[in-house]
Amino acid sequence: MYLKKTKLYVILLLNVFLIYSCAPVKDIAYFQKVDTSVKAQKHQKKSKKTVNLRGEQYPTESANQDFTDDNSASVSNTQSNLTSLYQAHIKPKDMLSITVVSSEPEASRIYNLVMPQISDGSNQNILQSQPALQTYLVDNEGYIDFPVFGKIKVEGLTRSDLETLLHKKLASAFSKESPIITIRITNYSVNVLGEVQRPGRFETSNDRLTIFEALALAGDLTIYGKRDNVKVLREKADGTKQYITLNLNDKNIIYSPAYYLEQNDVVYVEPNKSKAKSANFGAAETFGISSLSVLLTLTSIILTVFK
Repeated sequence: MYLKKTKLYVILLLNVFLIYSCAPVKDIAYFQKVDTSVKAQKHQKKSKKTVNLRGEQYPTESANQDFTDDNSASVSNTQSNLTSLYQAHIKPKDMLSITVVSSEPEASRIYNLVMPQISDGSNQNILQSQPALQTYLVDNEGYIDFPVFGKIKVEGLTRSDLETLLHKKLASAFSKESPIITIRITNYSVNVLGEVQRPGRFETSNDRLTIFEALALAGDLTIYGKRDNVKVLREKADGTKQYITLNLNDKNIIYSPAYYLEQNDVVYVEPNKSKAKSANFGAAETFGISSLSVLLTLTSIILTVFK
């Protein structure tokens, strides 16, 4: 009789541990309740309003529509058209690679700054490194120092905007044809911290990185990461900081201004309650709890075998 009661208690304890350790699907699954029907897609195209992460409506036509996050901070929606492709805007401290190519080498050479070549010291004709183009650092006021034209305001421009601007400025310098101007942001990167598999700094070469692409580079969230409270720290061009809260479970995350990450954004994944509670225990306590769990399991097996 005593063994039966003991066995019952052990099974109940094991069930409690198992139930406590299980997380509901709603806390883990991304893009929940996404309506992919044709009717829903047509309705979305015709609708002039969309829904943000707080359940509020805001017009998609406005490029400067604001909504408030969990910290009551005003967040600017930089997407003027949610159906168009994302374009990054140049910020202070960006490093720009600008190349000018044409059929007139002499005319384009002065606009392509080449880094100083290093010789071995014994023979000035032998180079230790190949020539490389210098990058342009955007200063705190949003300017770059471009050959011939001096200071040019580039803050807030997209790459295509700056290419158009330089085409106009260089038009008179080329008599045969318009030059090909290529611009790249060479230091476009974000930092991912917290409950992810591989925290770190990640770069992209195409000037575009979504929150899910950044998390994929970091190996996705661990099972302990809170998917409904991911923080994005962003520094604006004027130096002000803002926090944006993302709910990865919400299908409307695609309308958030932090869905497309900007240069130097910091993404922080907060640990859930289970992880936070386990942090209160040291290595000895954690080992003791694990040993107790194993002991209870073995006891249950022995009682079942010798029943």
